[in-house]
Amino acid sequence: MHLPTVSFQPGIPKVQQIVDALSEAIDSGLLSAGSKLPSARVMTEHWGVSKFTLIEALDRLRGHNRITSSQGLGYFVAAKPVPPRVAGLDLLPQDLTSVLRRSLINASSALRPGGGHLPESWLQTSSMGASVRQISRSPALQLASYGDPAGYLPLRLALQQKLSGQGIEVPVEQIITTANTVQGLDMLLRLRIRPGDTVLLDAPCYFNFHANLSLHGARIVTVDRTAQGLDQQALEQILIEQRPSLYITTSLLHNPTGHSFSPGQAYGLLELAKRYDCHIIEDDLYGDLHPGPPPRLVALAGVQHVTYLSGFSKTLSANLRVSFVVAAPQVAANLTQMKLMCGGITAQMLEQVVAAMLNDGSYHKHRKRMVQGLQACGAKVSGWLQRLGFTLDHPYEGGLFIWATLPPGFDAQTLARQALARDVVLAPGSLFGHDPALQRLLRFNVAHTDQPEVMAAVEALLASAA
Repeated sequence: MHLPTVSFQPGIPKVQQIVDALSEAIDSGLLSAGSKLPSARVMTEHWGVSKFTLIEALDRLRGHNRITSSQGLGYFVAAKPVPPRVAGLDLLPQDLTSVLRRSLINASSALRPGGGHLPESWLQTSSMGASVRQISRSPALQLASYGDPAGYLPLRLALQQKLSGQGIEVPVEQIITTANTVQGLDMLLRLRIRPGDTVLLDAPCYFNFHANLSLHGARIVTVDRTAQGLDQQALEQILIEQRPSLYITTSLLHNPTGHSFSPGQAYGLLELAKRYDCHIIEDDLYGDLHPGPPPRLVALAGVQHVTYLSGFSKTLSANLRVSFVVAAPQVAANLTQMKLMCGGITAQMLEQVVAAMLNDGSYHKHRKRMVQGLQACGAKVSGWLQRLGFTLDHPYEGGLFIWATLPPGFDAQTLARQALARDVVLAPGSLFGHDPALQRLLRFNVAHTDQPEVMAAVEALLASAA
């Protein structure tokens, strides 16, 4: 057998160069399927490398199913060829709404004025990196056990203190961690609704609420959420006629409108919900980005009437997620049991990182920087949008999003389709509801939009569509 020669190039690991050379030899037929490779001694001498380097290269090839090995017999070229990858194969829905939703969530090099998270550069904090390194070396990290089903106790104690500062007083036993807020919501829906039950949502609202409720077989009704909040009379009429058992809402920095309930609006909502026996799930994923938050619904009504859901994906990392639920005692117990039954035990390492940042004060400093940065971006983006002819229903008050109406003559969905062709991801109103009026609305992420290249791209898009 003729082994390929390798002229090792500086700057590229020798292991990778051997892997590439053998892979090319297999693909070209120089090494035929089923043929036996020379001994390790012969190969190390042929390439002038250590046995360690050779074995690592062979292990990689075996991991890619290019070769096989047998104890005492050596290495062989895999008899079964690797099936070629079908370029561009995508089995997911290809309608514009589905493509835009995936584009908003997935990481890519595209410009993302419609995105739902902070830019990665905002989240690369030295304190978070230091916490990760410290925890990875800590003897307290339990890699061989599942940890507490309710969540890492020191984190839950730190969350208890954080919640107390927000006017939410609960025993630590009623704080249950989840891998992310979607998982937390999904588990709560399993406990609270059955197929055919009626659930109330804001219109517009975060698109995953509709998708998740559909999976549970819920009947969805909506109430208009405007810059002025909810129409109390319209809400009461829905509660009387539709009798929803559950209302899922965001009280602070609502996605996509950026609206927050004032204390008066919150009290009115809670009074009606109690009167018509409609439990509330309060999704507070954005509340930590509010510069001066009014009281949360759960702080005003308690956990018997409001179940609280929050997390750190918007403030720390969209990928390394840690979330939590604050619920009535029996609901908290049922959630803990469900985590055990469904394999939902959360990753203790991530929870230790968040606990460390809450306890040493670095999370508070990081959050403060985020809030100040967003306020600066929001002021600039608001002025820029209005100069372009957009209409803002209410002034920017903080948080990630501005909900803006396009100048006359433009359609948000058409612009979003044209923007994708330019590698720009927009968030048209049709992603967040079915009202035809949403066709003229766009959600802007102020942190992603406040960039010269993004503003230039949006301006060019509007000019070409005019």
